[in-house]
Amino acid sequence: MGGAHPPTPYHSEHRLITHLKPYWLHAYLLTYTPLLLLADSRIGALWQQWALGVLTFAVLYLCTLKAPREQRAQVWMCVVVATGFEIFGSLIWGVYRYRLHNVPLFVPPGHGLVYLFGLLAAGTPVVKEHGKRVAHVVLGGAGLWALAGLTVLPALTGRFDLQGAMCLPVFAWFVLRSPRWALFAAIFIATGELELFGTSFGNWAWLPIAPWTHIPSGNPPSVIAGGYCVIDASVLLAMRAYSFGWNTIMARITSTSNPRSGPMIEFLRARRSNSGELVSPASSNLI
Repeated sequence: MGGAHPPTPYHSEHRLITHLKPYWLHAYLLTYTPLLLLADSRIGALWQQWALGVLTFAVLYLCTLKAPREQRAQVWMCVVVATGFEIFGSLIWGVYRYRLHNVPLFVPPGHGLVYLFGLLAAGTPVVKEHGKRVAHVVLGGAGLWALAGLTVLPALTGRFDLQGAMCLPVFAWFVLRSPRWALFAAIFIATGELELFGTSFGNWAWLPIAPWTHIPSGNPPSVIAGGYCVIDASVLLAMRAYSFGWNTIMARITSTSNPRSGPMIEFLRARRSNSGELVSPASSNLI
């Protein structure tokens, strides 16, 4: 008698690989991050940190090749924008400090990797199949972490995480209302891993009390992913300004290389026409 053959280990493994294939880049980025931070925590020379930075820039470049052209431009713009925020947050405001009292070279491309992680999330099967239920699950996890930072974690860590809880409303608004909600939901996962490993390995530390604002903070703050909502808005504004500036420059170049006839040319044309002279194409291009 014929019948359905039971699945073999080969077929089961093939189905598993096929199911996980859309997530391979996300899995790679989640694996690369802790290994990078572990390596940074074990080195002492600045040139070694620079080498990690060059490596991370190379990793970011290779990973962006898998993204559409428009998203690649956003990722590299994020590197520029996030570097400005890093300089302000760490070197000027001093709300957190890196262990060598600098902004490590791997940090700017690291922001690009986090941003790419979020951008690619919208195309994953879990987001396509379950929609905003994914966002609600992530937001629920963020809310629990923020609540723990105000109740349970202070007894364990000695930190009252008001700063992280204050980021929750911003994060919640963007996750629930923004059309780019998948970006922010995924970034919460990426930054959560990044912050937990980075503070655990001692790559950086958040001050117990933030300068200027005097707001108590966890190490790390719970929903610091809310800061990426500001970074994303800054990236989109910078992209729009860049596009406007580039289009303006190209329009001026085009208008200069193909000048329009001015009033004097029109006057000469009319005068020659009345006098019976023919206007040659060459003469009509004079300014």
